[in-house]
Amino acid sequence: MAPTKRHAYDAEFKLKAISHAVEHGNRAAAREFNINESMVRKWRKQEDDLRQVKKTKRSFRGNKARWLPLEDKLEQWVVEQRAASRSVSTITIRMKATALASELNITDFKGGPSWCFRFMKRRNLSIRTRTTVSQQLPKDYQEKLATFRAYCKKNITEKKIRPEHITNMDEVPLTFDIPVNRTVDKTGARTVNVRTTGNEKSSFTVVLACQANGNKLPPMVIFKRKTLPKENFPAGVVIKAHSKGWMDEEKMSEWLREIYVKRPGGFFHTAPSLLIYDSMRSHITDGVKKQVKHTNSTLAVIPGGLTKELQPLDIGVHRAFKARLRTAWEQWMTEGEHTFTKTGRQRRTTYATICQWIVNAWDDISVSTVVRAFRKAGIVTELLDNSSDTDSISDDADGTEPGTLDPVFAQLFNSDTEEEEFEGFAE
Repeated sequence: MAPTKRHAYDAEFKLKAISHAVEHGNRAAAREFNINESMVRKWRKQEDDLRQVKKTKRSFRGNKARWLPLEDKLEQWVVEQRAASRSVSTITIRMKATALASELNITDFKGGPSWCFRFMKRRNLSIRTRTTVSQQLPKDYQEKLATFRAYCKKNITEKKIRPEHITNMDEVPLTFDIPVNRTVDKTGARTVNVRTTGNEKSSFTVVLACQANGNKLPPMVIFKRKTLPKENFPAGVVIKAHSKGWMDEEKMSEWLREIYVKRPGGFFHTAPSLLIYDSMRSHITDGVKKQVKHTNSTLAVIPGGLTKELQPLDIGVHRAFKARLRTAWEQWMTEGEHTFTKTGRQRRTTYATICQWIVNAWDDISVSTVVRAFRKAGIVTELLDNSSDTDSISDDADGTEPGTLDPVFAQLFNSDTEEEEFEGFAE
């Protein structure tokens, strides 16, 4: 006797059978579609799931949860966070899952990126995002790239500038609220709200600088105030106040005096140095150029529109820094202590707490991440090639597998601070 051939029906077929059964009964649907009545009853129990999957999906076999109680609690936590309009990223899911595994005495749980996305698929969760437009390169960008790199290489070679004296500086515009444009939520949700404290437009500036040997200079934070906040700030950060919260010639001069000159080996100006930054107006005033020259430094101004190709901080550091900063904000939003106004509005975090997040995020960037960024920019090539290409924490904000969420995190913020076209390299 020949074996009975089994048929696999896709979700679209099953939903048609269910619709017929709802109107005419299970037996009638079985006769109409030439299937067993028990299959109709089974499919009707799966109707909600069938409406959420692709029309071509044929079965729900495989991909079963290994730690079902953990995933049940984790899904409930995600639902509660989204009900409160709090953003949920894959990294916060993994952090919460690790905490739950400890509570449930699960010793072999790792909670990696692959597990996270399988969990999301099992629980019908997805990442909601919006598309962004990347920086448009100028028509003659190849020629400008080659010219800038040749200029840097010439000065490094002729003046014998060591990697510890090659510095890149850039400003990062940030806000007190750092909501994501995407969040994990139930697939098909019509409204996707993200809760904040209402300060996502309250901006300030963080000035970062790093060197080709992987060393990082202390960050400078410029708050949008006329006076400095009266709070106890953490060590390792320089605090400034500005009426508009951004870098101008005065603040640039202060950065050179208080941070750049005080870098290791820079105080007595004995070693020739190379300072690289973009063509923001406050960077290229005559006063600033003279001040840079007095530090025995050669100034290399990045051509307008090419920071994504030539600025090490933009290429490989800003994204990792912002991702760590956002993780701290998300953790504070979900687990931190909050105060509220009389109208019930949640107050933003303090200046001191923001600065502590900045210090922690900056400290967490590894030496290999910085060195790799200088090499990718083509500024340092043969030097430091023996440094590790691996990082203790992935530069991808969620530690995802290569290529999974790169385009999203590449556009977390627009950190390009250029205001002018390229005006030439400065001696």
